[in-house]
Amino acid sequence: MSRKYPARPVVGVGVVVWHGTRVLLVQRGRPPRQGQWSLPGGAQQLGESLADAARREVFEETGLAVKLGDVVATVDSIERDPDGRVRYHYSLIDFTAEAPGAALAPGDDAADARWFGLDEIGRLGLWSETLRIIELARARRSR
Repeated sequence: MSRKYPARPVVGVGVVVWHGTRVLLVQRGRPPRQGQWSLPGGAQQLGESLADAARREVFEETGLAVKLGDVVATVDSIERDPDGRVRYHYSLIDFTAEAPGAALAPGDDAADARWFGLDEIGRLGLWSETLRIIELARARRSR
């Protein structure tokens, strides 16, 4: 199934990964949101659980094996072309996770991967939903 102009939504996962007080972001190497900073994540594969997809995507994009936590939020990402046709439609399930180490090895469709303090992420031009999800994860973590 093509991700561009799909016949139905693509199920995807995102992961808010923490190392201490820092959060992990990847710079997208492909559309949609190419060049933008985002949570690590991607499409679920056939026969794969959501949790396995989340762990796999983090590992492929950053080289980290994480301890996966709970689902934080769900969100729809729908991008339309100038004619109003749906160019991309992702139904995203976002998890939280803890990283045992900080060494990163960007790969797969991530052009870069870095740790950021919460005071830094406001300057990155993140999608509003990404900021909302990071805040939800932070609030759950501090309970």
